Order: sequence, then structure tokens, then C-alpha cells
Amino acid sequence: MVSEFRNEPFTDFTREENARAMRAAIEKVKSELGREYPLVIGGERIMTEKKLDSFNPARRTEVVGRFQKATEELARRAVETAYETFSIWRRTRPDERADLLFRVAALMRERKVEMSAWMIHEVGKTWAEADGDTAEAIDFCEFYGREMIRYAQPAPLTKVEGEDNRLEYIPLGVGVVIPPWNFPLAIMAGMTVASVVTGNTVVLKPSSDAPTIAYKFFELLEEAGMPPGVVNFMTGSGAEVGDTIVDHPKTRYVAFTGSKEVGLRIVERAAKVHEGQIWIKRVVAEMGGKDAIIVDADANLDDAATGVVQSAFGFQGQKCSACSRAIIHQDVYEPMIERIVERTAKINVGDPSEQSATMSAVINEKAFKTINDYIEKGKSGGGRVVAGSGSDGEQGFFIEPTIIADVKAGNTIEQEEIFGPVLAVIKAQNFNDALRIANDTEYGLTGAVYTTDPEKIERARREFHVGNLYINRKCTGALVGAHPFGGFNMSGTDSKAGARLPWPLHAG
Repeated sequence: MVSEFRNEPFTDFTREENARAMRAAIEKVKSELGREYPLVIGGERIMTEKKLDSFNPARRTEVVGRFQKATEELARRAVETAYETFSIWRRTRPDERADLLFRVAALMRERKVEMSAWMIHEVGKTWAEADGDTAEAIDFCEFYGREMIRYAQPAPLTKVEGEDNRLEYIPLGVGVVIPPWNFPLAIMAGMTVASVVTGNTVVLKPSSDAPTIAYKFFELLEEAGMPPGVVNFMTGSGAEVGDTIVDHPKTRYVAFTGSKEVGLRIVERAAKVHEGQIWIKRVVAEMGGKDAIIVDADANLDDAATGVVQSAFGFQGQKCSACSRAIIHQDVYEPMIERIVERTAKINVGDPSEQSATMSAVINEKAFKTINDYIEKGKSGGGRVVAGSGSDGEQGFFIEPTIIADVKAGNTIEQEEIFGPVLAVIKAQNFNDALRIANDTEYGLTGAVYTTDPEKIERARREFHVGNLYINRKCTGALVGAHPFGGFNMSGTDSKAGARLPWPLHAG
């Protein structure tokens, strides 16, 4: 019997031996930058004529990895190979599939700093952010392995005399997994291993901004003993490769995390039944947020300011759970702004390979331009910039943490997902007004409330319409198993990552 699930601890880099190990891993990764990686279909390594490069956002010309641009033909082949493999993999015992995940988790644990070092280079994560990403990936492997063992147990049914009834979960088929670049190991691994451990096969198409870390994880799957064809590694354009694997009649479901626009496109395309398709495709989509932290007049302002800053500017605000709106009671509005600005000033924007950096570059040039455009919209809409002075983006795509106060409810930067280090501060007349403003978006992912009033806490639980609501703490940092993650409305399909079903109560 496996042990009870426990979250992977974060690495303490104040300990010199841990810092030394990370520095060594960063140097090792530097020596491997620019290597070329193949497509993998049914275990076969494939090279193509056209290539795509992954770049270090903090050093915009530094190539992290070179990858293949798959053709439509290869994309179709990947789905068909996964479909053929499914007939074998689905019959593998649940405990054997779970053991595969446990072996993968053990390998990641051994190479924790190296996996983190790849994300430091490929997506600009600081040491702490990268370490958290790797820890979460380990958690998903450990958690979903245990859950599969649990799901394989008999489900409780009402007894009928003379009958022997069973309820069993069965695998679906080929899953298309399209993960994001912002949690390029954790979310990518979580969606992939959830599919694999439940007996499905996968076509994995990582983000073009983060394919290297996905390939490194794929190598761990192979090293742990995953049979060829269970996961097929596919890189290429969304319009060419992504549409092909989503549309394929042998694709059974799509797991997606990314932007609202792409998510809605996938939902629409997956709804169409193609010739030879005998099922309705399922889509599990997580599509972002416009998350708010409410600070009431009776809140501990120091704690609230710390939570706002951590939530707004962790990983450059590039989290779907990031606080992009601080909604503050008018009685404490200016004192809260002072505290938020004071804490923001202590953020060290720099090269993420340096331990001292607490914030780094945004993911690419397109994001850099888009975020700066939103800052200008905030100014032109009457906002007051109280922190942040921009960046020229010459060496890397660095944007200083930016706070725009006096934003009016309904303004562009208060409504649209920016996905960058920009915090809009909105004044609320009272708690009722704050809740109204918080709920007045098309999203519903995370939120937080700082208040000492039990009645307001209970009201927030009832009325703050988000999938993950936090009380007197930041709105980022969900832990697998402890904080099942997923939201409402345009934030996605209301599914929950890292969640348990209520039965059976015990795995053995």
C-alpha cells in the first residue's frame, strides 16, 4: 500500500548546499543550450525541414532549444499511433500505471534543480518560482498515481438481492494535451500524467515558448519505462498542428490550458463531428482570469499589502491566478496604496539565473508590447501610475512591476486579462461595492478577501463567484490536493486539477 499523499517541500535556497546545487544546475543547462530536439511518434525520433526555436526571455537572442515543425501528415500520424497504442495501454493494470507515475516523480525529485534550471532559462522563472513549478509537477505524479489506485477500488452501490453490480471507470482513448508556457512543467505534466494513469494515450503539443522543458519531462517518462506510443511528442504551429490533432476523428478529448481566445476556438472545433467519429469529444479547458483581492476597512493592512504584491508580481504576473485587481475600501485606500508601493519597491527585477532576482522578464516580445499597451491604456483612462517606469526591452523583455491607482470599475485594464506585472487599484465605497466590482467580469478563477469580520467572510464564500477563494491570504499558490484548482465562466470548464472524488474513502 502506498503512503498517504504529502506535498513536495519547496527548496530552501538560503542553505548554501541548495544554492550551490542550483548554481551548478544552471551552469549545466547553459552548456546544453541550443540543442536540437525531435518529434517522437510511437518512440520514433523524427526530424523535419522546418524548425522553431525557443528563446530565453531574459536574453532575447539566446536559443534554449531548436525543435521540429510538424506537418499535418505527422500530426495525423501521431493521433493514429496513440489510437493504436490505446488498445494495449488501456489493459495495463491501474497499479502498474500508477507505479509509472511514482517512478517519474522519483526521477524528478533526483533532478529537481536541473528541471528548475531549464525553466529559469526557457521562461524566465526565478529560482523560487521554478522550484515551485517542479515541486507541483512532482505532486501531480504522486497525487494522480494514488488517485488511480483509489479509483480502481469498488464503488459503493445500493445492494439488490440476487445481483452483483459494479461501477467502474474506463479509459476514453486518445487525449490531446495542449499545455501553457507559464507552468511549463507542472501543468504540462499534470495534464499528461492524469491522462496516462487513467489508461488513455496522449498527443502532447507543448507551447512553442516552452518546448524544451516538456521534452525533458518526456525523456523522464521514457526513462521510467513508459511504452512507446503512450505519449507522443509533437511541436509545431497551432493553426497547422493544433487544429489537426483537435479535429482528428480518433481524438477522444482535449485538455487545454491557455488563453480564452484559443480555448474557445478549441471548444468550437471539438464540437464538430468529423467523418468516422463515433463520440462527442470532451474538452477540459482552463482559460485565465481577472482575479481580485478585496481589502476591507477592518483588514490587517500589512498582511493584505504583502498578499497583494506577492499575488500580483510573482512570476511577473504571468499566472492565471495572479491578482490583477486590488479592490480597496475607501477608508483605507491611500494607506493600502502606500504599503503596496513600499513592498513593490523591494522587488529586484533581474536575470533569473541570479539568486538575487525576485522578478524577471515577460515571456516574449508580443507579450512585452501588449503589456506596455495596457499600461498606456491605464494612463489614458485616468489611472495614476504610482509604481513602475517601463523598460526598453533591449536585452530582455523586462517590465517593472507597475501599479495604476484610481482605476474605475469597467475600464479596460480592470476588465481584460493583461497577463503581466500590472496591478489595477480600484476604490470601493463599502464591502457590498467591493463584491459587486469583483464579480463584474467575465472570469471567475481565483480571488481573496482580507477582513476580520466573520459575517463578511461567510458572505464572500457565498457571493464571490470564483473557483478558488482565499481568506486573509494571497490568491496564488494553490497546492495539489489541498486547493483543487479551476474556475467558472470564461475561466474554463469548471474542472478541478488536483482534486479528489469523494469515494472510496480509503484506497485499501
